[in-house]
Amino acid sequence: MRRVGLAMLIVLAACSRGAPPSEKRTATPATGLEAAAIQAGVIPDPADTDITGLYARDTDRVCIVPGATAYRIGVYVDYDEQQNCGGSGIATRVRDTVHVQMDAVEGCSFDARFEGDRLVFPGRVPDACQKVCSRRASLAALDVDRLSESVSEASTLRDGRGRLLCASGG
Repeated sequence: MRRVGLAMLIVLAACSRGAPPSEKRTATPATGLEAAAIQAGVIPDPADTDITGLYARDTDRVCIVPGATAYRIGVYVDYDEQQNCGGSGIATRVRDTVHVQMDAVEGCSFDARFEGDRLVFPGRVPDACQKVCSRRASLAALDVDRLSESVSEASTLRDGRGRLLCASGG
């Protein structure tokens, strides 16, 4: 059994060399084990996956629904009743980058990373983003997995005060 695992690792490593520079895509292509996993269907290809859906990890939630010209995004980070973040905004996508601009918070915009069924916020967000948070809560380093691709489910996400964070359709 150990030999089979080692043989698979060698095969996957050999596949990671990739195409010559002239044949590579302009998008950030998956490499190595990630590319092999995408090709085998083990993980989704972020380039071919829509970002619409409801994402969560523990008590943190993100909703993304299509709008008229861009996506609507809602974020709720819940540390406890006194420490949380909640807000809505606009999201636009280019390949594996999701640009987030929070509504009514000038200067709160940043690029998140989309990994197929996972959304990862940067480790540092602009100080202006603290306006959607209370006390020591933060949007920084938020890391959530997709629970559903349903617009109707994503549209039901509410913050701690009961406000809908993603208005469906527009």
